[in-house]
Amino acid sequence: MAQNLSEPEGKREKAAAQRRAKILEAALICFLENGYHQTGVRDIAKRAGVSLGNLYNHFPGKHDVLVEIAAMERADLEPFLKMLAKPQPARIVLEKFIKAYATYLAAPENIILSIEISSEAVRKPDIGELFVANREELVTALTSVMQRGVEAGDFRKGLKPNEVSQLIIELVDASAYRSVLSEIPVRKILGGLNDFIFAAVEAA
Repeated sequence: MAQNLSEPEGKREKAAAQRRAKILEAALICFLENGYHQTGVRDIAKRAGVSLGNLYNHFPGKHDVLVEIAAMERADLEPFLKMLAKPQPARIVLEKFIKAYATYLAAPENIILSIEISSEAVRKPDIGELFVANREELVTALTSVMQRGVEAGDFRKGLKPNEVSQLIIELVDASAYRSVLSEIPVRKILGGLNDFIFAAVEAA
């Protein structure tokens, strides 16, 4: 009898989770198509196929939807964090990371969403904190790789791993943005990007 009583509750929770996911997916589409500030909660509800009241049951407002999306970015970073944690030579890890991260960022939807989140992060402290925390985790993981490279003699002595890691990620960001803006396949940019980065970090 207890099991039968719990089933409706489980179904309600599953249905609520599905509606929440549907609202987030609708919000992502709206933000990508129209931009964050041009999107209203009614637009999101309409796209999700839910009532305005139903949307408010899950999210107090549009800002809260963006907070959740910014938090979801952390899950997208997990494969890159695992890649950077692999016990391979630092040069190999760095080269694989640059290619994978640039390819990920060069998807137009990722660039657009990154710009939307970044611009809102400047205005809203809670969004900013999430965005900065995600970036710092990536920088910290890459810093460990750069430090290993210095200790192994693959990267030059005197290199500042943390500062260099931040610059590498910013260069990859900018290269991915150029790829999308100029409609140049990211694979055609990777050669020059790798040459520049490795010329700067490798030991003579």
